[in-house]
Amino acid sequence: QAQLVEFGGGEVETGGSLTLSCAASGLTFSSVAMGWFRQAPGKDREYVATISKDGLHTYYKAPVKGRFTISRDNAKNTVYLQLNALKAEDTAIYYCAAAPRGRTAQALGVQHLVDTWGQGTQVTVSS
Repeated sequence: QAQLVEFGGGEVETGGSLTLSCAASGLTFSSVAMGWFRQAPGKDREYVATISKDGLHTYYKAPVKGRFTISRDNAKNTVYLQLNALKAEDTAIYYCAAAPRGRTAQALGVQHLVDTWGQGTQVTVSS
């Protein structure tokens, strides 16, 4: 059974940085697109960034482009999200997600075609 476990959340001041990581097990990690989503209180879950199975293609939601970087290490079955220049509006629970096999990173982000979710990790940005 596929499982995703996130690490690295916490509280940081405005303008600070955090690195989130997501360790995958029970799936052929190098064969699936991966992504990060977030959900703020009272809001719908939204996609933040996705990455193709080979790591060559990345996609970002407009508000985070240039500040966040998604990457993956297929040898370690891990996907990362580097968060820089954090703003108060980035406060949310961040979820790691795996796409169904055969689905693209674009489909994962735009259509929320998620096969497996992580449990989430809280990111709080204080001013």
